[in-house]
Amino acid sequence: MDHTDFAIFLNGSYGAGKTSTLDHVGDLLAEAGRPFSLMDVDWFHRSWPSSVRDPANLMTEAANMAAVWRNYKSAGPRQLVVGGVLASRQDWARYEDAFGLRIRSVRLVADDSDMEARLRRRYTPEQDSSLKWHLERYRELNSALSDADLDEAVIETSDRSPRQVATTVLAHFLPGH
Repeated sequence: MDHTDFAIFLNGSYGAGKTSTLDHVGDLLAEAGRPFSLMDVDWFHRSWPSSVRDPANLMTEAANMAAVWRNYKSAGPRQLVVGGVLASRQDWARYEDAFGLRIRSVRLVADDSDMEARLRRRYTPEQDSSLKWHLERYRELNSALSDADLDEAVIETSDRSPRQVATTVLAHFLPGH
């Protein structure tokens, strides 16, 4: 069984294609018969209200992800693939600590028009405030991620299907997977 000692981290701003790519990475790994586990960071900190000691739910997120990773690992060696935002060295260290693995990240980027269109498709009219919040912040986050320069590769997702992006990601991290 081919086991790796690192987690693949799909990094990017809102609407860059992280979740869609994550799903297709899982499909491709399954098709190749390679054991894997997928985690979308967003689902590990969505709790309200947050603790006074952890207002951004970062400690909660890390503890939740560490527990799930322990459960996944108990089924045997596997490639961990995570989709989320790595905006600082502190984020990086928090994920490495949670997983006990080295983080290797690739940043997904897209044209503003593609990112806006993806965000608009994501939210229903009843979620207008969430849509506005993301539309107001995605450029700022994209710039911060670029400035942080934490990724070993940058992959353009505009005009490419999620499966094509996933294939590029796996070719980078797991040649010949």
